[in-house]
Amino acid sequence: MAELIQVKLREAGKIFYFNVTGIDIKIGQTVIVEMEYGLDYGEMISGKEVIDDTPKKEDSVKRVLRVATKEDLNKLQENKNKAKEVYDSCIKKIKERNLNMKLVQAEYSFDRSKLIFYFTSEERIDFRDLVKDLAYTFKSRIELKQIGVRDEAKLLGGFGSCGRAFCCAKFLKDFEPVTIKMAKEQNLPLNPSKISGVCGRLMCCLGYESETYHELLKNMPKVGSSYKSKEGHGKIISVNPIKRTVTVEFDEGYQKEVEFKK
Repeated sequence: MAELIQVKLREAGKIFYFNVTGIDIKIGQTVIVEMEYGLDYGEMISGKEVIDDTPKKEDSVKRVLRVATKEDLNKLQENKNKAKEVYDSCIKKIKERNLNMKLVQAEYSFDRSKLIFYFTSEERIDFRDLVKDLAYTFKSRIELKQIGVRDEAKLLGGFGSCGRAFCCAKFLKDFEPVTIKMAKEQNLPLNPSKISGVCGRLMCCLGYESETYHELLKNMPKVGSSYKSKEGHGKIISVNPIKRTVTVEFDEGYQKEVEFKK
């Protein structure tokens, strides 16, 4: 039997399964893990998954070496401080080579054997010479990752218009597709400033209740459809799936919200 957990590498890394058999650990704790390039760190984000060792799934994943000690945490803080210096140096080298890229963040692996730079750009960048400069200067394995604006928001963090921390930075593992149709179904104003996040894209939270609204709207009439009742004839100008009501503009020229009983 083997125990596997999911670990989010570093602040901006991907999520991987790691073997944690025999280690007492809780969700949210920082762990030191082994990678092909050396030692790295991450946060445990899932409970233990016990598997049968017959398929030997545990052989295909790396191991958690330990829960981070006080000394490990001190070293992580030193690495973060060092990464700030590295960030400034990389900015200068980008300017020297006149590259059209915006550096977002620099990150060290736990043992500093790997140095990752995250950047955004509206075009493909040939950064091979920049990588050589950085490798020569910092004596580490260099990795440059081009990310999107949503990834940038997730990486840097912040607070949304709701007053809470960005969902992407707090708990979202992956970005799900978000469409303008979701905003329409929820009767939200189609004003970009109202339904877009700091990243400039549609807010991820539009998708949270999308399925519920979709189900509620299944038996509701469409906006623009005709309406007939004892009170008169008219046209439906808005639908409220939560209240199960529709607003009707009657032929006589007045509007009224009525209950939809089907």
